[in-house]
Amino acid sequence: MMACFDVFNGDADGLCALHQLRLAEPQDAELVTGVKREIDLLRRVEAKAGDRVTALDISFDKNRADVLRLLESGADITYFDHHYAGEIPDHNALHAHIDTSADVCTSLLVNRHLHGRFLAWAVTAAFGDNLHAAARAAAVPLGLDAASLDRLCVLGECLNYNGYGVGEDDLFFHPAELYKRIRPYADPFAFIEMDEAFATLEAGMNDDLAKARGVQPESDNPHAALLLLPNSAWARRVSGVFGNELARDYPHRAHAVAMQLDDGTWRISVRAPMSRKEGADVLCRSFPTGGGRAAAAGINALPEDMLAAFSEALNKAYA
Repeated sequence: MMACFDVFNGDADGLCALHQLRLAEPQDAELVTGVKREIDLLRRVEAKAGDRVTALDISFDKNRADVLRLLESGADITYFDHHYAGEIPDHNALHAHIDTSADVCTSLLVNRHLHGRFLAWAVTAAFGDNLHAAARAAAVPLGLDAASLDRLCVLGECLNYNGYGVGEDDLFFHPAELYKRIRPYADPFAFIEMDEAFATLEAGMNDDLAKARGVQPESDNPHAALLLLPNSAWARRVSGVFGNELARDYPHRAHAVAMQLDDGTWRISVRAPMSRKEGADVLCRSFPTGGGRAAAAGINALPEDMLAAFSEALNKAYA
């Protein structure tokens, strides 16, 4: 019997991308996901000939070995993503929809594939990925008033906020659970009104952001700023949405939000300036465990003795 696997990033983009696909093409599948930074998810998939694997919003480059392994096993793979991919193999069983443009997210790629059938969810994801201009442009056919569009923005940011954390214990909802709560709703406004998960996430995000806003930069200049957050659950949850907020508030400045982990290493979220959405991926890939996309990238575990070098590289990259 054929098995199906839905493999998706645990943030807003991964959730909404999968949700759109399964609204259009329902199927029973094993859900494979985790915290936002857990992107090598295909290593957890054991598929055989004839099985179907759908991968969403996880770097092709970071999963390359497992893509090749699964293709060798005879599985069929559909891949949607917007992160750095590297070389994509030519294989009849690989259906790759990858676009690394700075103003594209995975949910917008799925929306393109589905010809706009569930556009409101794609707009939600774009807001969550801090692509506010792209979200508002995509939302024009919906004809929403400003207040309704703002609610989709908050929903996207809340879904994205829930994905951040070093481990699942940091999150309010496991991403697979959150997807199951979203799954009954073709209309995101119905989810906002009817599922208490939204209110839980909104309250948590607002509380954590209030704490983060009180942190003074470790270093800042007109080109770049580095902020160090404490080793605490609230900081681990809020690092991404706080970085996004800083990027919107200071659109000509790059930002790095770092927090020290239990082992002494630093987890870092980098946002390129909104006025120049480039270079974050190159900067982060130059350090161990780094990766991401041009406008937003990160380092999972930067050694303590490399923090000063990172700060210098951040300033040099955006001077």
